[in-house]
This record gives sequence, structure tokens and C-alpha cells, in this order.
Amino acid sequence: MKKIALLLSLSIAGAALAGPAPYYQWRSKLNGTMACSQTPLGAGWEKTAGPYRDARCEKLMVAK
Repeated sequence: MKKIALLLSLSIAGAALAGPAPYYQWRSKLNGTMACSQTPLGAGWEKTAGPYRDARCEKLMVAK
């Protein structure tokens, strides 16, 4: 029982330290429209730039 409690507390602590997912710039293959999203937008889109820290794709993330 103590092992389960320890594993549970360690997993919660790890999740608390995790940051938000990065954003990427995506370009439509159909008409070239640009979008900023954390997740792929579908087969008609290609990733063009990133990762970014903000939802407007303006602040690039610095590699550590």
C-alpha cells in the first residue's frame, strides 16, 4: 500500500512540473492560409515553423 501511495505522489509531482504543449505554425496545402495550433490540423496542413510559447506563434521557444 505504501508503494502505491509513493508512486501516485511521484506521478502527481511530475505532472505538476510539466509545462504547456508548444504551439506550431501550420500552412494550408489548399490555399496557403497560416494558423497557429498545438495539435495537427489534419491532412491538408503542413507544419512550417515552431515551436512557440504563445498561441499567436510570436514567441519562439529557446532550446535548452
